[in-house]
Amino acid sequence: MSVYDVTSSSIYLRWSKFSGASSYRVTATAVNTVGHSFLAHYSDVTLKSTLTSLIPNTVYAIQAEAIDKNGIILAQTQTMQSTAPDVPVIDQAYSKLSNSITVEWRAVPGATSYLLSAQDGDSCIETVVTKSPGTVMGLEPATCYRITIRSVNAGGKSRPSPSRKTTTVLSAPILSVSSPSCDSIAVSWKAVYMAVGFSVSLMRSDGLGRMLKHNTTNTSFIFSNLDPGTLYTIKAYAWNANGLPGDDFTYNQRTSPKAPADVQVAFSSGALRAVVSWMPAEGALTYSVTASRGLLKLKCNTSSSSCIVPSLQCGSEYSVFVTAHNDAGSSHPTDAVSLKTIPCAPGNISIEEDERGNLSVSWSRVNLGHYYVVFVKSDDGLEVYCNTSHTRCRFQSDCGFTYFISVFAYNKAGQSPLGDVFNYTTAPCCPSNFRAVLVSGDTVEVSWAPVRGAEMYETKAASWRGTVLCNDTATACTLSALRCDTRYNVTVYSFSEARGSNTSCASKYVATAPCSPEIKSISKEAHSVVSVHWQSNNEEATYIVTARGLAGLWHCTSSRNTCTLLNLPCGSAFSVSVIAQSPAGQSLPSYSVPLETAPCCPTDMTVTQVTQSVTNISWSVGVGAQTYATTLESPKGQAKCHTLQNYCLLGCIICGTNYTVSLKAISETGLTSHCTYQGYSSSACCPSGVQLYRLGSNGIRVYWRASEETISYITDLRGSKGNFTCTSNSGVSYCDITEIPCGDVYTVVVSPATDKRLKLTFCPKKIYSVIYRGKSSTEHA
Repeated sequence: MSVYDVTSSSIYLRWSKFSGASSYRVTATAVNTVGHSFLAHYSDVTLKSTLTSLIPNTVYAIQAEAIDKNGIILAQTQTMQSTAPDVPVIDQAYSKLSNSITVEWRAVPGATSYLLSAQDGDSCIETVVTKSPGTVMGLEPATCYRITIRSVNAGGKSRPSPSRKTTTVLSAPILSVSSPSCDSIAVSWKAVYMAVGFSVSLMRSDGLGRMLKHNTTNTSFIFSNLDPGTLYTIKAYAWNANGLPGDDFTYNQRTSPKAPADVQVAFSSGALRAVVSWMPAEGALTYSVTASRGLLKLKCNTSSSSCIVPSLQCGSEYSVFVTAHNDAGSSHPTDAVSLKTIPCAPGNISIEEDERGNLSVSWSRVNLGHYYVVFVKSDDGLEVYCNTSHTRCRFQSDCGFTYFISVFAYNKAGQSPLGDVFNYTTAPCCPSNFRAVLVSGDTVEVSWAPVRGAEMYETKAASWRGTVLCNDTATACTLSALRCDTRYNVTVYSFSEARGSNTSCASKYVATAPCSPEIKSISKEAHSVVSVHWQSNNEEATYIVTARGLAGLWHCTSSRNTCTLLNLPCGSAFSVSVIAQSPAGQSLPSYSVPLETAPCCPTDMTVTQVTQSVTNISWSVGVGAQTYATTLESPKGQAKCHTLQNYCLLGCIICGTNYTVSLKAISETGLTSHCTYQGYSSSACCPSGVQLYRLGSNGIRVYWRASEETISYITDLRGSKGNFTCTSNSGVSYCDITEIPCGDVYTVVVSPATDKRLKLTFCPKKIYSVIYRGKSSTEHA
């Protein structure tokens, strides 16, 4: 069983069909009220019931029973349900606003809330309130509504109260307000439904002054002679034919401000902007500043009494206006204030070196530029400047410096912005006092001190025969493969990438050493005298000939192409070379030519006669000699020998003959020295027919046949018992030897006597025996 509706005096029930039931019985008993109950019977086809004539705001215990045809209760169910409160009674209903109606009533016991209803044809608007009075919202203006009210508790709602008709008031005119000028406000609105007239009033929002009010049937009105920039409160409402006023509409409107006074413009040159200030205008909320130049307009907005206009263009004149603004509108712009900005940075800057050491800087004139300042700063930190009203400045410059150049224009507003900073690098300095040293006949080493601004150096040696170049980053350069005996103009140029080569550098003349001579011939003029001949292409040179050997050094000097070496030692080998000398230096030596002097003659010679026909000649060693050729020569003939040794045996010598002695010392290469010595005389011939005769008991006479009658002879006896010698007088052919022991064998030699009384050992020896045969006075032995 369920309750599907409740009123103040009724409860509406429904239940489901129960199988086997032939009827149903419903009982409702008031819980807190004695003797008030309700009983009803229903057939088996009736499944709902309405309990009526109940007490409002009362809780009932409700029981439903299913009964079969025998009157037996098959099943039952119970529920508790309260009735709704009693129906309220409306005391009054009225409209104060165009979208609502307010209702007043007496409170109903047990009601926890009330349901207000406003019905206009098919439209119904309901509102739940807790107590009186209650207001129905969301209604249409100037519309008649039927108003009812129902009380509500937990059990349900009562039936509606008796209705009451009430009409909503007119809607408020919707104002459109503006301030066309700083001392007026214009108000307009649209027509209001059912309105026959309108009332508009205006008063300062701060309460000062008097209220202005105007009734009209029109839909617009203008209030004039108002205070600029002042907030006003405007109120308007409409009335109907009965003179009842509708909703009012309130609007706060400020008059537009007056134009600001005392406009000041201060230009900030560093940022190309202007600071504009003014006296605040009454009622102004914001301000706008306009800087105008032709079609270009720059603006800034602010709520304070100053504003910065950025992004001004250099070299321009602007007209500056200030306008005040508030929510009502804008004031008239102030009178224009002229603003001249700083000049632009000069352009078309040209930097030239009019002449060495003088920089010329020029530029184009700029708009609003009164004068110009050029700053020139060198890379060593030194800065100079030039102040001029013209478009050119000149500065002194030094070589090898980089100058940073900037040009500024000036006027009363200040300095122009920084334009392009130009750098100009002057030509590097020239190496001064460079040193050129001839390190060999064809090589000059040039060195110098580093100079400012140079990144590379070029050394140039020029002559009529050609040019030699050397490029290097070092401060030294070696010029090689130069032509000998040539005068070169040597210049060291400095070079930088920024400016190239400094072509004004001074040069020096450097002469190379003489060319090397070439020996053409060496001729022997006399003993120990040699002439050397050479070829040379040098213009002016002195030549030194050097003969170098183990024996030492020999020199001769000449300014021509020949020179004689004197007193060269015999038997020596030399290497002969020639060099040329000049103030520029010394040439390389010529190719050496070997020179060999003839061997020396032996200083000592000894001639010894070995036999009567053989002579031994010996001599000291001749320096440089390899072989010797010896000759003994007389009118009777000559004897020769050629040997490697320092002695020689000559045969076929004729005894008793005068010879001339000569010797040729011959070197390994065939050079020969002819040596002549003192004459040699061979010894006298040995005697022949030598015989011995006894003289007495102990003497012997030796006879011989003399080869010559004018010489003397020496007789020499040698035996075991003694040796005996006897010398004869010239022209005598015998010699007596006494006191000789007998009975001995003797060797007898008779030889011619020499000038020095020397004995010759090569004459024949004979052996004799001395025997006694009797008493005769002379006995042959």
